[in-house]
Amino acid sequence: MTITLIFLAAIMATVIGWLLKQTLNTQPWMASAADDAVSGRSLDTHSKTIALTTFLAVATSLFALFISAYTMRMHMADWSPLTEPNMLWINTGLLVLASIAYQLTRNAAVAAKQSFLKPGLAISGLFTLLFLGGQLLAWQGLYASGHYMTSNPANAFFYLLTAVHGLHILGGLYVWARSTIKVWTGAEADSVRLSIELCTVYWHYLLLVWLVLFGLLLST
Repeated sequence: MTITLIFLAAIMATVIGWLLKQTLNTQPWMASAADDAVSGRSLDTHSKTIALTTFLAVATSLFALFISAYTMRMHMADWSPLTEPNMLWINTGLLVLASIAYQLTRNAAVAAKQSFLKPGLAISGLFTLLFLGGQLLAWQGLYASGHYMTSNPANAFFYLLTAVHGLHILGGLYVWARSTIKVWTGAEADSVRLSIELCTVYWHYLLLVWLVLFGLLLST
């Protein structure tokens, strides 16, 4: 448990460090006269970065509490280890691909490569949706084989951990959808750059959290 919590803390420290770097590099009082002096775009950038930092801190605390409860509960007599579905390996690969695709899209947005944004966002979303679909298939496979949520504490924690992680991904997909709609309706790279950058950080974060959760499930 200690190693897992340390790993989660390291993930959060890395993410917060990057976000704070972006925040400190954004100076509301240095906005350009042409665009930001009246619009307040720099201040908006600052607030969105801090909002994501705060949210990730809360999310990390939540996952840490669940992991702590999992590791304490597994030592009780009624715990029966669950054999994780092989589908989870495929799902992990899909989430890795989604994270890579988002990183490439982020790089394109920074470089103002407008032509790459549409396919980049589409591929990122597709792999993410396939991940969620794969998680549902894993659930269905377990249910069909008699591994119900109420039949064993290990089963209940498996459904709980994967569901909470999935809900966080659904929240990210909401922001992804907004960015995608803007791009497909003609928005320039500069206007969606911040959203894509923050989503990229969020996708990397959720990938790392999933790797921690998957490793924990496999090891127990």
